[in-house]
Amino acid sequence: MLTLAFYLAFLLIFVVFAVYGERKTAAFIQNRLGPMEVGPKGILQTVADLLKMLQKEDIKASSVDKLPFLIAPIIVFVAVFTGFSLLPLNAELSGSTASGGLFLLLAIISLDVLGILMAGWASNNKYSLFGSMRSVAQIISYEIPIGLSVLSVVIITGTLDLQETSIQQTGRGLLGWNLVQHPVLVIPFLIFIISGLAESNRTPFDLPESESELVGGYHTEYSGFRWGIFMLSEYGMMLLLSILGSILFLGGWNSPFPNMEFLSLSDLTSGTFWGVFWLLSKSLLLVFVQMWVRWTLPRLRVDQLMSLSWKYLTPVSILMLFICGIWKLWLLS
Repeated sequence: MLTLAFYLAFLLIFVVFAVYGERKTAAFIQNRLGPMEVGPKGILQTVADLLKMLQKEDIKASSVDKLPFLIAPIIVFVAVFTGFSLLPLNAELSGSTASGGLFLLLAIISLDVLGILMAGWASNNKYSLFGSMRSVAQIISYEIPIGLSVLSVVIITGTLDLQETSIQQTGRGLLGWNLVQHPVLVIPFLIFIISGLAESNRTPFDLPESESELVGGYHTEYSGFRWGIFMLSEYGMMLLLSILGSILFLGGWNSPFPNMEFLSLSDLTSGTFWGVFWLLSKSLLLVFVQMWVRWTLPRLRVDQLMSLSWKYLTPVSILMLFICGIWKLWLLS
């Protein structure tokens, strides 16, 4: 419960700063100013937008199917947020102790598809329906390569326990990270990042809500706080996958500094506070990469989106499973 409470508080604060940070990142990349008027350098713009959103009237079209329409955003948020309870924050706060915690996490977060489909169907709007169907097809398609990339790590580490995965990377600093000590995981890591963008509906994979075609996609009919829940879930998914990627590939809560003969840097930068600090630092770096990609690359077409998953990422992921298996056998020999 302590881990879950921490993540809830951090997620709410994270979204406020992430929206502002993304606006400034987009402005820098595209040579613009971004928010400038509300507060110093526009730092209070996100707070003003949040207050405006909370005051908006909760409008429901007369023809919507009210019950599924109302609970759809809650299902999406609960599916995403529940996944945080399985993530270890540091050596003491281990999240879930389930031996199959990694697969349980992937199973839980995949349930957001139900909420998205429910939102589009219940809206009784063709734009919303098309957006939800696109989202279902996209998320299901990219769950395969992201699952296979995770399985590559499982083959090498020999465990589905996320805390055990972090412990295995302890002591050697950067050299102990799975991505460094097992170079065969570089390609699965890239597949994980690309598939994570699709799972989060982030550009260039934001087809479910592409404004130029579908107005707002599956949440076209939503306003005010319920629309805000969808946005909170999107940023929550970004953070969740970034933390998972940090645990699997980048050492989790471990320090990037190694222990040396004359100075134990890893021991000096480890502990309850340091564990949380390193995990969140690595995760926020991956969040920044997602923002960077969003404001750099154009949106793909639907056929390009599906081709990338089924013709390229999935076959390469399967091939990497065999390569990682051979690597593991070589390590054991």
